[in-house]
Amino acid sequence: MARIRRERPVLLATLLSALVALAAGMNKWIVFALLLVMIVTSLFNEAPVIRPDVVEPVEPEPEVLPSRLPEVSATLAGLDIPVMVLSEDASVLFQNRAAEKAFGEATLGSHISARLRSPGVLDMVRETIATNAPNQIEHSERLPSERVYIVRSAPVEFKDDDGRNERYYILSFRDISEVRRIDRMRSDFVANASHELRTPLASLRGFIETIQGPAKNDQKAQARFLGIMFDQTTRMSRLVDDLLSLSRLELKSHIAPDEKVDLVPLLGHVRDSLLPLARDVGVSINLHLPEGKVEVLGDRDELVQVFENLMENACKYGQEGEIVDVWLKNGSGQPVEVSVVDKGPGIPAEHVPRLTERFYRVSIEDSRSKKGTGLGLAIVKHILTRHRARLIVKSEVGKGTEFTVRF
Repeated sequence: MARIRRERPVLLATLLSALVALAAGMNKWIVFALLLVMIVTSLFNEAPVIRPDVVEPVEPEPEVLPSRLPEVSATLAGLDIPVMVLSEDASVLFQNRAAEKAFGEATLGSHISARLRSPGVLDMVRETIATNAPNQIEHSERLPSERVYIVRSAPVEFKDDDGRNERYYILSFRDISEVRRIDRMRSDFVANASHELRTPLASLRGFIETIQGPAKNDQKAQARFLGIMFDQTTRMSRLVDDLLSLSRLELKSHIAPDEKVDLVPLLGHVRDSLLPLARDVGVSINLHLPEGKVEVLGDRDELVQVFENLMENACKYGQEGEIVDVWLKNGSGQPVEVSVVDKGPGIPAEHVPRLTERFYRVSIEDSRSKKGTGLGLAIVKHILTRHRARLIVKSEVGKGTEFTVRF
């Protein structure tokens, strides 16, 4: 009914048109069909409702304030010590190249605990964030190699004119591994040197007291004791000489020698000087030298000391093989090599890496019985380091040992 009332003018116009058509003589069924179509169309065809466009309100975007992180990162990227920048929730915002090299690449935005599992470092970071005060601890990394760091955490705060604060936390790592290693070497050196000197000094004191007391009038006992005392003082003298040699070598280890030395006559001189020792222990030293000169840059006296030490050790500790072969190799385009080979009992594999340590001995009793100080190969190592040369040790138990100096 509402539609009829609304469409009343249209319906009246339709009826009027139908009556005019009938009066004009049109077929009544055609007029009736057209009238019906018009009525249905008027009543059931709903006009589209035009609604005004609704414009949703656009929220203004928040103003993005500039960050100081790029400036901080660009500054720390040039440092050669590992550095990380953390946020207030201890997430990693930046790490420089040194930190990636030392600890591996970290995912930016991840928590610091995902990279550093040390409870001490994590507690220090939490304390720094909570108190806004710098802290530091000593931290050790076991893998891939043992390293010791002084780890320091400190806040960095920026304030702008609007009173906005921007705060970051800098985590830095100072490598003190070399300092710790030197301290350990120094303490070990003092302990070993003291131990090496204590034994002969105690022997000397005991023999002197005996000579002054019970053996005061015993000439035979005095002569025997004096011989032992002479051996002990000689041992201490060798030890002091070796310590002084090490000290002198360390002072000039950074200065490479620039003198040309011919190794052919040098090795002959060393062999001749060791012939008495070789005869005493029943060993023959065989030289295998090329024709002509074989020159290297070096200090002649120091190289003599190197090859004397290697040949003497081969005679003393490889005397069971009765032969020591010394080979001088100078191939075209190849480095100069001097190899000292014995046919002795050999050295167990676990001892080979430590042979050049100060006071290290494979057999303490065997070394002392053969008047060794435990410093010979340490001196060899220092001399070859100054000469920019290498010492290569190959040994097999029951077959002998080969020491090779490669220039």
